[in-house]
Amino acid sequence: MKVTQLDCLCVILLHLLHTAGSERFEVLGPTDVIAVVAGDDIILPCYLKPNISAEDMTVDWLNLDFIDDRVYRYQNHRIIQEDQIPSYRGRTSLFKEELWRGNTSLKLTRVQGTDEGRYKCLIQSKSWYDDFTIQVLVKAVGSKPVVSIEGHREGGMGLLCESEGWHPEPELLWLDSKGVHFSARTLETHRDFKGFYRVKQHVIVQETDTNRFTCRVQQSRINEKMETEVHLPSELFDTTPWKMSLIVLCCLGAITVIGLALAIYCICNNKDNLTEQRDDLKKEKDDLTEKLDDHKRKLEILTSQLDFVNTNWSPDVETIRRHAVDLTLDPDSAHCNLILSQDGKQVRHGKLNQVLSDYRKRYKNCSGILGNVGFSRKFYYEVQVEGKTEWTLGVVRRPINRNERSRPIPYKGYWTVELKNGEYTAHADSPVTLSLREKPQKVGVFVDYEKGQVSFFNVEDRSHIYSFTGSKFSKKLYPFFNPGGSDSVSLVICPVDATD
Repeated sequence: MKVTQLDCLCVILLHLLHTAGSERFEVLGPTDVIAVVAGDDIILPCYLKPNISAEDMTVDWLNLDFIDDRVYRYQNHRIIQEDQIPSYRGRTSLFKEELWRGNTSLKLTRVQGTDEGRYKCLIQSKSWYDDFTIQVLVKAVGSKPVVSIEGHREGGMGLLCESEGWHPEPELLWLDSKGVHFSARTLETHRDFKGFYRVKQHVIVQETDTNRFTCRVQQSRINEKMETEVHLPSELFDTTPWKMSLIVLCCLGAITVIGLALAIYCICNNKDNLTEQRDDLKKEKDDLTEKLDDHKRKLEILTSQLDFVNTNWSPDVETIRRHAVDLTLDPDSAHCNLILSQDGKQVRHGKLNQVLSDYRKRYKNCSGILGNVGFSRKFYYEVQVEGKTEWTLGVVRRPINRNERSRPIPYKGYWTVELKNGEYTAHADSPVTLSLREKPQKVGVFVDYEKGQVSFFNVEDRSHIYSFTGSKFSKKLYPFFNPGGSDSVSLVICPVDATD
């Protein structure tokens, strides 16, 4: 059969059309938004249809929020790092063993806030290209809000709330005890180099019937929120001591002026009178300084105890109760005037002066008794004090001198809180008088051995009474009980239910 030039041309055209058609492909991926938690790894699916090899093609991954640079490029059987966005270096890769069947998915590790956006998967052969766009959302739940006291501000008390590590950007709300939002200063927002948000806001609060305020940080898009409640003692709102100090200072100034005038008038006639007046003025000044120092010390104690509540007790109160231990009283350590119940859970003062064996560890000069077990770890117990007019509770370090009559302070191996003559006192190195809004009916004692902290709580309303901090424990700590001698009501060791 004779082949003409026209026949040859037709064959060539058919071959070209077939070749061009074989190069055509589609780039496919997921149509839904991909959500990922910050810190996790993620795979952005992308593949060719039909499932032809992409080994000889160029694979580009782009973040459309960046104009010039790329997330990742594969070309000529190798990775091209030029023009790669710095934040993606070392965190992106393809599944090279899957390229032969058209899988061009991208793996992105350790996702951070700046990774959120629209990603384009662009595949190019020598004669064809196609692309697909994927939406990625990043979510991160930040830290529990931290509330700090800034002191008196414009007739109220200044508070600051801070939280960090959020994505997307959260909002911050201040709430009163009824959950009603009240206005605060402008929200301050900062974003770190990984794209996570840090927020903080100042507020000035006035004294209320509860003095309980809540800082809430929330992100509606990811349906997450964190909050911290703070209780301010009424003493922090009381500015009277400072006003009185100002008045006394003014009076002192007036007295000083008058005294100087009298001194100048009398200096030539009566030097002894001048010396006496000078001493009186110095004494008045010293008395005023002592009062101011006392007010300042009380304010520092209140502030330090409130800071301790914010950072240690409020975040996870139920966890502390899960460290409860089963205690009974140690009869061998009991003072001779104490009467114990048969189950070893109750003790009261009986004035019996019982004849007991002279154990070396028995209390002789105070109506004390120890728990039967010592601990060198976290532990917690609760004691009912309802109806009592006098008691002392806490922990002691063994060995201790049971015959001493000195005050039970940490230096002597005691960490205790006392009720006596209607006044609550923490026996720190210097006595701390405690102002409690509610009279405790049940007292909780918690020891964090490693942190060197001993804390006391009103179990009924979950409020903080006092905490000893900064101690260094090296020996076992034993629960300590003293029912006092002013009533016959028993101290009762109560069972603890962590789900109360």
